[in-house]
Amino acid sequence: MFDALSDRLGGIFDGLTGRGALSEKDVNAALREIRVALLEADVALPVVKDFIESVRARAVGEEVVRSVKPGQQVVKIVYDGIVEMLGGADAETTLRVDTPPAVMMMAGLQGSGKTTTTAKIAKRLAEKQRKKVLLASLDVRRPAAMQQLAILADQCGDNVFSLPIIEGQLPADIARRAVQAAKIGGYDVLILDTAGRTTIDEQMMSEAAEIADIAKPSETLLVADALTGQDAVETAKRFHDRLPLTGLVLTRMDGDGRGGAALSMRAVTGLPIKFLGTGEKLDGLDAFDASRVAGRILGQGDIVSLVEKASEQMDADKAERMAAKLKKGEFDLEDMADQLRQMQRMGGLGGIMGMMPGARKAKEAMANANLDDNVLKRQEAIILSMTRKERRKPAVLNASRRKRIAAGSGTSVQEVNKLLKMHQQMATMMKKMRTKGGMKAMMGAASQAGMSPSDLAKMGGQQMPGGLPGMGAGGLPGLGGSLPGLGGKKK
Repeated sequence: MFDALSDRLGGIFDGLTGRGALSEKDVNAALREIRVALLEADVALPVVKDFIESVRARAVGEEVVRSVKPGQQVVKIVYDGIVEMLGGADAETTLRVDTPPAVMMMAGLQGSGKTTTTAKIAKRLAEKQRKKVLLASLDVRRPAAMQQLAILADQCGDNVFSLPIIEGQLPADIARRAVQAAKIGGYDVLILDTAGRTTIDEQMMSEAAEIADIAKPSETLLVADALTGQDAVETAKRFHDRLPLTGLVLTRMDGDGRGGAALSMRAVTGLPIKFLGTGEKLDGLDAFDASRVAGRILGQGDIVSLVEKASEQMDADKAERMAAKLKKGEFDLEDMADQLRQMQRMGGLGGIMGMMPGARKAKEAMANANLDDNVLKRQEAIILSMTRKERRKPAVLNASRRKRIAAGSGTSVQEVNKLLKMHQQMATMMKKMRTKGGMKAMMGAASQAGMSPSDLAKMGGQQMPGGLPGMGAGGLPGLGGSLPGLGGKKK
């Protein structure tokens, strides 16, 4: 979503941080470029004006211009400005669902992803907060809308249920029945999925307002498609005029939009962004955090989200077994295949790179080397084309076996050789980590990266058995020493 903006800002900041001193003229020139970059990213003009003036007031002072590293000072000020634009680091994004049955009402235009988002939030509440959730579709116009929500509820797990469908009822009647069912059934949360239209009309808004009066929701969330740009901002303003909105959910954040809606929405409406939706899978929902989003926009990465995503995708039992093997210095190709699968579950190379510091340059390296997420699938295919003995004892892989594996996986012998070389490098690294000298070197590298020993421990397997790929015990092909397909060399 923010790739184009991140690239533009990255180029501007490279010019600033590469200088030993900055004049006020330099800062103003950079701010003009930032203004253009934000406008091209479809950020609302009033928001851009306020942002630039806020940054200018802090960036042209003597403390910045005469500081030891003025370029980095300006970057920090811009980062703080983006965080503030997005609602601040301490913005309230938690859902008010503590008093059962807490009612949540979902609003938005047709096609914004409202029904899928309803199920995503239900799954999140059931799994992370152990809530018993009832879903009710009030969309009596869209064909099969109620059946869609019922199917999604079944996919959410044991603690999410859907209100039985009674044909012919009006939305207001369904809302009353849902509230009563939530009380009688002992549900913690009731989520009402209201009807949408392709455009805002008076009938839809009146219907939504009536439902809000009946259900008295503690949360009324507007679901907006981030790809629609400034149209989403205007939609949010019009909904906010008629409904007691408490927050926003932006969907399709993994799309190739310019990101302006996400940056403008909070400033224009004054409403907090509570979630960001990605993809159609029910686990594709992230709690919004202004600091993390700002860090990703400025290429500083989002290590916290990466750790959280790794933790969510980790099989604890499998991780414990791998940790035990690594303590013995063992790391075979089956272990490597597990790492490749985990990377794919975490969003592939592109998704992981987007959360790493220096993401822009890392993605450039991937593009220059013609790397994409298919690399992981090809490498997994190579390993799966081996026998169990070959995976566990790579030393037996002679020339004829490698030729057979290449043919079986649809790759080349050169690709097989590169994967085996990368595995050998990773296995060697694991063995070195067992020694005091190896761990000392690892700590030294972490210190240079600005990580404390406690940070390293959290990401290296003490709190997450098996470690975060690329940062801990498991090692990440492509980030833990080499990029896949590059013969084990850092790019």
